[in-house]
Amino acid sequence: MSTSKVSVQLYTVRELLTEDTVGTLKRIADIGFTQVEPFAFLDFGDALRDGLAEAGLSAPTTHQGFIGGDLDRVFESAKALGIQTVIDPFVAPDKWQSADDVAKTAEQLNAAAEVAARYGIRVGYHNHDHEISSTIDGVTALEFFAGRLAPEVVLEVDTYWVAVGGADPVSFLPKLGDRVVALHIKDGPGTHETKDQVAVGQGSLPIEQIIAAAPEALRVIELDDSRGDRFQAVADSFAFLTSKGLA
Repeated sequence: MSTSKVSVQLYTVRELLTEDTVGTLKRIADIGFTQVEPFAFLDFGDALRDGLAEAGLSAPTTHQGFIGGDLDRVFESAKALGIQTVIDPFVAPDKWQSADDVAKTAEQLNAAAEVAARYGIRVGYHNHDHEISSTIDGVTALEFFAGRLAPEVVLEVDTYWVAVGGADPVSFLPKLGDRVVALHIKDGPGTHETKDQVAVGQGSLPIEQIIAAAPEALRVIELDDSRGDRFQAVADSFAFLTSKGLA
């Protein structure tokens, strides 16, 4: 079965990845993954490059803060790793409370996209719950933000945090349209307590319906934390998606 639509956010196994980058990536490949989503990839240097090569993995997307940073360094390094989309993972909640602040963040993404294009890279943004719980002009701050992005800027929607923020991910995703190129797929009770997150298919989120709401998007398995073994949860999540024909 093709695994071209499933990936895993490496933050899920951050401790293992830090201790043994190459070995952990090989273990992920052994589960059946062909793609991963690194985080803070600049911090891992050659170990990440070597691990991807030895495990036979690609990294089509990555999380790396770049707003206000050294854009050329980020995008040049991403290109060297074969990364196609660099996603800024966090803009603080206080920047999502006013139309002016949200518009300024959109302007920064649009400007970064112009630099990224020189390297054949595109940029995106990843939400938490505060972009959903905040409303501007009658819509969520994330929708307001999306309406001010250049066409080439994309979104990775964390469907779990959409739920925590008070929206239904199934009905919310279509509002953002084709700009959504990746989903963070995670499961649990849909609360702020990250330790309550569980393997995909073992919580209360309607995973199959969520994926159907953005069927072309890359499905990136993630757990921010868990009370159980997160590596095992990754394997169980992959097995669930595979069993449902969603991997």
